[in-house]
Amino acid sequence: MQPKLALLDDELIAKILEEAFELLRCPAVKVQNPEARELLASAGAKLYPDTQVVGISKSLVQKALESVPREFYLYDYDGNPVIHYGGDSIHFDPGSSGIAMLNPDTLEHETTETPHLIRLLKVAEQLPQYDAQSTAVICHEVPKDIQDSYRLYLALLYSKKPIVTGAFTNKTVQEMIEMLTLFGGSAEAAREKPRAIFDVCPAPPLIWSNFGAGNLIALAKAGIPAEIVSVPLAGAAAPVTMLGTVTQHTAEVLAGITIHQLAKPGSPIVWGGAAAIFDMRKGATPMGAVETAMLDCSYAQVAKSLHMPTHAYLGATDSKLVDAQAGLESGITAMVGALSGINMISGAGMLDFLACHSAEKLVIDAEAIAMAKRMVIGIKQHTETLATGFYDEKINFKGGDFLKQKITMQLFREEQHLPSSVIDRDSTRAWKAAGGLDAFGRAKLRVKELLASYRRPELDLDKVNRLHAFMRDLAQKAGLEQLPALEDYQPT
Repeated sequence: MQPKLALLDDELIAKILEEAFELLRCPAVKVQNPEARELLASAGAKLYPDTQVVGISKSLVQKALESVPREFYLYDYDGNPVIHYGGDSIHFDPGSSGIAMLNPDTLEHETTETPHLIRLLKVAEQLPQYDAQSTAVICHEVPKDIQDSYRLYLALLYSKKPIVTGAFTNKTVQEMIEMLTLFGGSAEAAREKPRAIFDVCPAPPLIWSNFGAGNLIALAKAGIPAEIVSVPLAGAAAPVTMLGTVTQHTAEVLAGITIHQLAKPGSPIVWGGAAAIFDMRKGATPMGAVETAMLDCSYAQVAKSLHMPTHAYLGATDSKLVDAQAGLESGITAMVGALSGINMISGAGMLDFLACHSAEKLVIDAEAIAMAKRMVIGIKQHTETLATGFYDEKINFKGGDFLKQKITMQLFREEQHLPSSVIDRDSTRAWKAAGGLDAFGRAKLRVKELLASYRRPELDLDKVNRLHAFMRDLAQKAGLEQLPALEDYQPT
């Protein structure tokens, strides 16, 4: 039996959907991309002159929903299906697009550059809890025009895992699609066995920007999976109630799905988000708040009622350090996401409202993820009897003889998750003898071990060189004569 968390009943989900359909009709949605407006108008949507506002009917949305794939896979470099989007499959990836990284020695938040992203890629590559890589941080030393493409370039070079990425312009999404085609061997190969999925964000309330809608159209035409990440803020850019925010989120996602499927019916798309409450005291968007996790759990239920693949941003913290608050918020929300059966859960490693990344937090979060994955496996019956078969007339009532039983050695690894050395289960004496480190201290050691043990993936040299030439050409067009040095890896 797999345990599940649900906050909404069927009647409430139906009401959310009905009100979302009504929002799409009136006040309708602002669509700032001309091609998206044309697609909608051609399909019968109502255009409001000179406003960019489009009224989308329930029937038009329902037709779009009919063509959406209810499941699909992301593949690794070797062509193996690794990530299943659909049902209650659960996967995790590091958070994306951070602008700073925690220096574990000074505890300062450093502006991120190439070495920071490479460090995160190397660590995540070796942690099995992360099913995918992400383009985790911005590399500020390269021109803004190529930052999205450059992050994908590094992920392709340093990892074989699937990649969660995204583009902030209509130009860069085309470049990134071309990079995936180049590395996949052909456009058909990139479509048949997609290596990456792109986060695409509407702008609350009820706006699809020029680049957001343009990204949806480009990805749909290419057959590259898209992940809608709607970010309503309860009380600021969305109604203050959680149900109101989930309803607005539903409308924004449905509008995006409609644009996407009109561009190319049958292209894979995911119902995702990074919904949050708005903290009225601090003016902040707390990603570690329990209500934020409740919002994600709720919109995932709405998606699952339509049999849609799902995504959420959980497992992050608002703390500025890898401390008790970070563990509390990240662990609880990762568990909520897992129990909600969300297919892809992003956010691990992130601090400070998703602004800062930490390799040390990444390894601690991996332990929380392992616990969450163990929880959703549930309790299984391994033996014919539950307990009586473990006893006989010679039982030692003072402590039992269970350690001596062969079945104990046979089954304990199936029953128990065994954490890494990041988690302390030693006696006080042994803990002191090992240095008396806290979790952050142990995580620092673990990161050093992972960086030392990292080995570059074996990749097709011809593809690597073509990818490098492509990226170098983009850089030169952006005014950067030489790409940043990659220390241990420089293609010919």
